[in-house]
Amino acid sequence: MPTASGGTRTRPGPAGRRPAPRPGGMARARRREAAALVMPSLLPILVLSVAPLVVGLGLAFTDARLVRRPDYDPVGFDNFVRLLDNGFFWESFRIGMVWAVSVTLLQLAAGMGLALLLDSGLRLQGLTRVLALIPWAMPPVVVAIMWQMIYSPNAGPLNAALGAIGLPDDINWLADFSTALPAVIVVGVWVGMPQTTVTLLAGLQQIPGELYEAAAMDGAGPWRRFTGVTLPSLRPIIASITSLNFIWNFNSFSLVYVLTEGGPGGRTMLPMLFTYLEAFKNRNIGYAAAMGVVLVVVVVLLLALYLWSQFREDREGKVG
Repeated sequence: MPTASGGTRTRPGPAGRRPAPRPGGMARARRREAAALVMPSLLPILVLSVAPLVVGLGLAFTDARLVRRPDYDPVGFDNFVRLLDNGFFWESFRIGMVWAVSVTLLQLAAGMGLALLLDSGLRLQGLTRVLALIPWAMPPVVVAIMWQMIYSPNAGPLNAALGAIGLPDDINWLADFSTALPAVIVVGVWVGMPQTTVTLLAGLQQIPGELYEAAAMDGAGPWRRFTGVTLPSLRPIIASITSLNFIWNFNSFSLVYVLTEGGPGGRTMLPMLFTYLEAFKNRNIGYAAAMGVVLVVVVVLLLALYLWSQFREDREGKVG
């Protein structure tokens, strides 16, 4: 190509062009960027969750005791063999299942009722929703002390109310064999109900009003609208919150510990509480670690069941 000076100008060849980035190099750069973004949140999980889990798994195969200079002599599966013959642990496991199932189902029923009430257009809805969250915001220790006062056999308001209507007013709710576990279950429901209520209320507000209008035009009453529109629309949310609540309740510890410490006579001895007492009261760290491994396996199986059910529902939804 001629130029103003009479020379010629040649076009830059392929050698003068900037080389295009390789796809493999771009993928590696993106992986490095993703790792840099994830590491700040992943590091605390590794340090505070994964590392103690690995240490506990190792302790489960030793005869470690909580002393100044403990020995960590390996004992193989002896701790797990002992655990198979420990009737007290399996009884606490049964009590834990009764506790978790009862609290989870009652939380769902009470949370559903409260969510429907809050979604019905009441006056002062904002204040009502804030008040409904108070049990969730209170520390478990404070909740336990407050309910100890309510259940007090001498000056508790519950016995006073029963006496006012002519019923027995000397019941020791937390120390009687027949009432201790139901009394603790009531406290567990009261504490966990706000979380379930908020979740269900958010789901109720996402249901289109046209569905209720169509059901009303077909002659459906309130109960038919609830069973035909509300429950099917909330089914994924109910499955999620119920599964997570069950795992959370099965792992609960602090509330029951402050209320009863597992008494009377082990009637409220949850498996997490039994493991804690074995480790820090009887000082059998290795044996308690074996109990913890069993409980972790149970929780992992429950979590896997929950994830499998969610995956199946998502797949059926895509197919449908």
